[in-house]
Amino acid sequence: MESGEVVALSEIKVDLTVDTSGTCCPTPILEVTRAARKMRVGEIVELVATDIGSRMDIPMWCQRTGNELLAQQEHAGVLHYFIRKRR
Repeated sequence: MESGEVVALSEIKVDLTVDTSGTCCPTPILEVTRAARKMRVGEIVELVATDIGSRMDIPMWCQRTGNELLAQQEHAGVLHYFIRKRR
């Protein structure tokens, strides 16, 4: 799969889910960073967040850390980010 390629949610196999619902910045970033440290390259984490600031924070975190944001979706105020560990 090429970086930047759109991925269907049905094709994503999540290895770990991190739920930060009900928390605000910086908790989503701290928790996904903690999870990524424990994961192997190629594994996928699903980050669940309700903090609207994560809309900007998570894509920027992925860019800064070299991880790949495969997909994101929002439903009823709950945001889901699917991130592949790259390093």
